[in-house]
Amino acid sequence: MNQHTIETLEFTKVQKEIMKYSLSQEGKQKLKAMKPIYQLNAIQSALAETTEAKTILKRNTSVPVHSLNGMEQLMGRLNKGMILRPDQFNKCIEFLDSVKKMKQFMKDKESIAPRVSSYIYSTSDFSHLHEEINRCIRNGKVDDRASKAMSKIRKNILILEAEMKERIEKVLKSKKYAKFIQEKIVSMRDGHYVIPVRKEYRKNINGVVYDTSASGSTVFIEPEDVSRCHQELQLLKIDEQLEEEKICSMLTNLIEESEPELNIAIEMMIHYDVLFAKAKYSQEINGLAVSMNDVQIINLKNARHPLLGADAVPLNVKIGESYDALVITGPNTGGKTVTIKTVGLLTIMAQCGLHVPVGEESELSIFDHILVDIGDGQNIEQSLSTFSSRIKNIIDILSKTTDKTLVLIDELGSGTDPGEGMGLAVAILEELYEKGALIFATTHYSEIKKFASKHKGFENASMEFDRKTLHPKYKLLIGKGGDSQAFHIAIGLGMHPKLIEKAHLITYKEKKFYESNASGTREWRNQEKQLASKKRFKKIKKEQKSKSEELPKFHIGDNVFIPYLKQYGIVYKPVNEVGDVVVMIKGEKKVLNHKRIKLHIKAEELYPENYDFDIIFETKENRKKRNQLTRKHVEGLSIEYDRDEV
Repeated sequence: MNQHTIETLEFTKVQKEIMKYSLSQEGKQKLKAMKPIYQLNAIQSALAETTEAKTILKRNTSVPVHSLNGMEQLMGRLNKGMILRPDQFNKCIEFLDSVKKMKQFMKDKESIAPRVSSYIYSTSDFSHLHEEINRCIRNGKVDDRASKAMSKIRKNILILEAEMKERIEKVLKSKKYAKFIQEKIVSMRDGHYVIPVRKEYRKNINGVVYDTSASGSTVFIEPEDVSRCHQELQLLKIDEQLEEEKICSMLTNLIEESEPELNIAIEMMIHYDVLFAKAKYSQEINGLAVSMNDVQIINLKNARHPLLGADAVPLNVKIGESYDALVITGPNTGGKTVTIKTVGLLTIMAQCGLHVPVGEESELSIFDHILVDIGDGQNIEQSLSTFSSRIKNIIDILSKTTDKTLVLIDELGSGTDPGEGMGLAVAILEELYEKGALIFATTHYSEIKKFASKHKGFENASMEFDRKTLHPKYKLLIGKGGDSQAFHIAIGLGMHPKLIEKAHLITYKEKKFYESNASGTREWRNQEKQLASKKRFKKIKKEQKSKSEELPKFHIGDNVFIPYLKQYGIVYKPVNEVGDVVVMIKGEKKVLNHKRIKLHIKAEELYPENYDFDIIFETKENRKKRNQLTRKHVEGLSIEYDRDEV
């Protein structure tokens, strides 16, 4: 089963759903690596185990499956000269407890699950190992009772620590040292019992200084008598550490001796983890152990796509007896692709020992290959067109097809010239049939429907369509090719039947009478009228809006503010037809859009009536020249204007 098929039929999504129910990482990895089985007996056995596990879950929702947390690291340290830590022995104890519980749990289920419960007999008795670890390790530490030597060492440590406390308390209470001590408290510095002594009296108390206060006025001294005890204590601590290593080494050796048996117990726990994850998924999808055969017969009753859940329309189809190739026609989004995907996905699931959502008496077959061509398959990297890519895939399918192959092809022959595409589709179907494959193919070509109806071993099917609501029902009808739903949809929406009859003649080279749909026509015309009314209304509103949005009026001499320049100016030319204003700013004329300026003071408030604005806008030289020219013509005299002034 190639990866393209696995991904196209969305089996990887099913795997992810099942993995949610697994407790161990090892179990999740096993489910992720799950592959189809090709032996009938092995598939039947796997399905039977899933059924038994599901029966157990009906009685007991809680199964003592261990998560194997920490066991991989523990097992990885064995027989490598490494000594296990006390916390790792705790992990081992937890696992051995789960194994013990699982054995007892499964012994009680032998009557209802003989296959599943039998795995417990492959595991050994770990009583001795369990008792030894439990005796030596408590709460992640080596226990005092682990050995006589450890008990003696720990006892001496307690005695010595008590003696140290007694001696230091004696120093604190002594009147001899009372005036030297800062406070009557005992504290710890680097594992030493110390007392606070005034700096100036540090030589009055025999001992070792281990710390000084932040101000430097106080030193922390371990008295001499206490120091001798501390040295003895350190020697005992070393003895304690050596004894701990000795005990951990002994326990590690015990576990190493049981390594093969522990690996078997771990495999048993992983198998149960995987098995009960499958059973829980079966409960989620209302799955059943479908009957399997190896003679290429598929008989599905009320089958559903597992990823669609309650939204899936039940599928009923039987193939492999009277015919081996099913050609499915119907409108787009009518359910053709989902139908062939459902058949392929359920087959893969069953061959993996998974329950599938089907009705009683359903049957699936074992296939060595499930080959699919679904979707556009466009290969951007190789710059192949949709059609070229699909043909390349079809060539691969033809080369691999045998009499134990299930072939699923969606929209066969599409993506090219209809005539040539139809011819290719028929030739491909015939070749696949001759090779003995079981075939599900979807198409829009009416010629392929005719081909299927005339050739032995082929059968037509279609997706049911509701002509009243103009919606697909997603139900497969065997024995009947799909009608031209495009024509019925057009009639239903009110298209004139004469146009439909003409289209039918062009398509099928035959005449057919179509009745008009009066209600549909009326509805279509009402929709057109409503649409036209909406367009007229929008046009009127737009015209009204354009009229209301008149350009603002600025007058020559108005004082205006330009926000983006943060400057003031005087209007030299008012708004033109495109909304531009010429403004003089600091002796320079600039063209600005009216939206970028704001009226500050009107000209009538600044200047008297009939004011000569040339005084503001013209240079003194230009005004003098204009006065001369108004009186007479002066040869060679001219006045230069900016472009904005013209």
